[in-house]
Amino acid sequence: MKTILCYGDSNTWGYIPGTGKRYSYEFRWTTILQRKLGDKFRVLEEGLNGRTTVWEEPYRPGRNGRLMLYPLLETHSPLNLVVLMLGTNDLKHYYSVYGADIARGVSILVDIIKKSSTGLNNESPETLLISPPQIGKLSTELELQFKDASEKSHELSAHYENVASELNCHFINAAKYVVPSIVDGVHLDEEGHEKLADIIFSSVLNIFK
Repeated sequence: MKTILCYGDSNTWGYIPGTGKRYSYEFRWTTILQRKLGDKFRVLEEGLNGRTTVWEEPYRPGRNGRLMLYPLLETHSPLNLVVLMLGTNDLKHYYSVYGADIARGVSILVDIIKKSSTGLNNESPETLLISPPQIGKLSTELELQFKDASEKSHELSAHYENVASELNCHFINAAKYVVPSIVDGVHLDEEGHEKLADIIFSSVLNIFK
């Protein structure tokens, strides 16, 4: 059995757009991916609302993705693959960072995975880096947090692709396939979870073919 760790933010956690509630287990992309892959794979969901790449949120503790990553790699080892999709929360206005800064943050996370011995035979697991969906038309509530973030979100895919090339990991530009819900412009609806699961499923099959 191959083990896949999915490390992400609210779109991995399963945040229902506009509500703050969570999709039932069966509607999250991680569960759909598990269903598609079957019993030869084990998909582990590690999503957290507000998680960033490397930044400390000023209002809630524990959102810095760098601090949690290695303990979770060890917790779930041995791992065959880590699916990494972070960066959306880095676009919040109070971090005051740009696409290149966010890519530097995500490169630190990829480096942590690459230098770990949490794969099989004390080697590192494969890494699938996902550039997140671009931010759409924001709800009034999220506009307060993501002011001017939409344009910045369009920069991420090119920067992330460069990181994947430099650090030799697998890459998906989710924005090619998935758009956020029109309800809030950030979070995926049920259709988005289905589409994201589909593209990750295809990539996983290619990685382990």
